[in-house]
Parts: sequence; C-alpha cells; structure tokens
Amino acid sequence: MPLSEDGFVGGEAPLWEGFGEADLRYPIGKLEDEAFSNKCGYDEKTKSVYLLDIQTCPGLLENAILNLDEHQLNVPYRDGGWTSKQVVHHVADSHMNAYIRFKLALTEENPTIKPYDEAAWAMLSDTKNLPVNISLTLLHALHTRWVELMKNMSEADWQRTFFHPEYKTKTSLWNIAGTYAWHGKHHAAHITKLRERMGW
Repeated sequence: MPLSEDGFVGGEAPLWEGFGEADLRYPIGKLEDEAFSNKCGYDEKTKSVYLLDIQTCPGLLENAILNLDEHQLNVPYRDGGWTSKQVVHHVADSHMNAYIRFKLALTEENPTIKPYDEAAWAMLSDTKNLPVNISLTLLHALHTRWVELMKNMSEADWQRTFFHPEYKTKTSLWNIAGTYAWHGKHHAAHITKLRERMGW
C-alpha cells in the first residue's frame, strides 16, 4: 500500500513510530555483529550452522508470512522500506544470484561476478504483482540444490573466491555462506517484527 505524504499507511499512525531506524533495518543486528560472521575461519561446526540456516530459510519465510492477507503483504516494514511481498521476492532474487556465484567460483578461477541493482529488481512487475508463494516454491527448490552443493564441498572449495567489481573485493565462498546464513533470518525478521508491531 502506498505511503501518504506524511509517511502514514492508509491514514494510520506510522508503524515504525517509537523504533530507531537501526532497529527496523537490522532487526537481528548487522552482519558484522553476528557471532557467525565473515570474520570466522572455516570449521565444521560453523559450516553446520551455515548450512542449517540456509536450508531452513524457505520455511522461515513461509512461517513469517503465514495467514497474512494481500493488504498486510503490501505494508512496508519501515518508512521507505519494502513490503513483505517485496522482501520475499527479493530473497529469491538474491539467493539465486548467490547460488550462481557459488557455481561460477567452483568452476572458474576467481571469476568477476555481475552486480545487480536489487532496489530496481524489487520494483519490477514480477516482484510487485506475483503472489509470494511463487518465490517460496522457488526458494525451496533452490535451497535444496544449494545445500546439496555445499554439503559436498571440500575445505579447499570453501576458500575459492570471486571478484566483486562494484566493491573491488575478492570474496571467499566461506564468507558468502556466512552472509547468506544471516540474510534469510534478517529478512524473515523484517516481516515478523512488523507483525509484532501491528498485532497481526
């Protein structure tokens, strides 16, 4: 639902009133604040946590939107933020890109990946118009393949890298796994925290 000029949704008081911007944008904390962050070196215990977080991400999002109606799915989680519908579709877009980047890094030497404009993607017609179950179905299939790939990677595979031309950084697949273990929980919490604030 579009915001009015004063930032209200449908004439209601702002749903983000009384919450700091950081609380709303990063409901589980920023990535660098996570116990399992990119600063950790490879180890089997952390790998198990990463894989479990990535494996359970589709179900986490499914539970987050359970029984929300179309109006509720179209309420932004913060002023200027995405709707729950856009959040779910974004996770599908983002994780498809991550999966392809994994496969590129596993089959090429430090490939240069293609950045994309996630905000622009979130405004395309498929993201705005299609029901969220389309992306949830996609995520279940995608994560089944992604986890199967990761379960069979050697320690050396986890150290393989790709180059991000926008950030001018070489990033290991180990670091990317940590990022996406966090990413799904981060976006699911956008929706669950909105539900708590709205009493849904």
